[in-house]
Amino acid sequence: MFAITERLLLRPGWPEDAAPLARVMGSERIVRNLAQVPWPYGQADALSYLTGAFEKQGCEFMIAERSATAPEVVGGIGLHPDPETPDQWEIGYWIAEDHWGKGYATEAGRAVIETARHSLGLRQINAGYFADNPASGRVLRKLGFTPTGKTAMRHSRGRGTVAPMVLMSLDLDDQGDISDGPMDMLMP
Repeated sequence: MFAITERLLLRPGWPEDAAPLARVMGSERIVRNLAQVPWPYGQADALSYLTGAFEKQGCEFMIAERSATAPEVVGGIGLHPDPETPDQWEIGYWIAEDHWGKGYATEAGRAVIETARHSLGLRQINAGYFADNPASGRVLRKLGFTPTGKTAMRHSRGRGTVAPMVLMSLDLDDQGDISDGPMDMLMP
């Protein structure tokens, strides 16, 4: 599955993405805010992830910046079964440090939420962010997520320990179309 937004291309990850993915994920500032990504993160981890060595459930995209030249991988985003409530879905994302503050997480998030609503038929999406990463909470609020009032202790492979995660939820039945620009969904 692919999605095209005003500035981004959301697409599957390919083995050719291993080197740029490893380079970007070589930042502890990114990895520490993710639950499932190991630290340190190298090219073997990237290739293993991209070739499906880990069982993938859900819908995952690489986020590439659209340009006149070859699109540059600037992040990743996906929907997966929620570890707290496996019959529900959770969104997760990361953006390369060089691209923080450009609104890419929000733009990609809108595309994935519309995919969840229209292509996957989901009615609710959950999310969480580590309490010491309030920027992620701001992104989720922009996307329409609201705090559930709950915090869970979640393990972060990148941190090598558990940390408090603020839980949020988005009811897709209560929300209209949140895309704020042209977006095309392309099925493989």
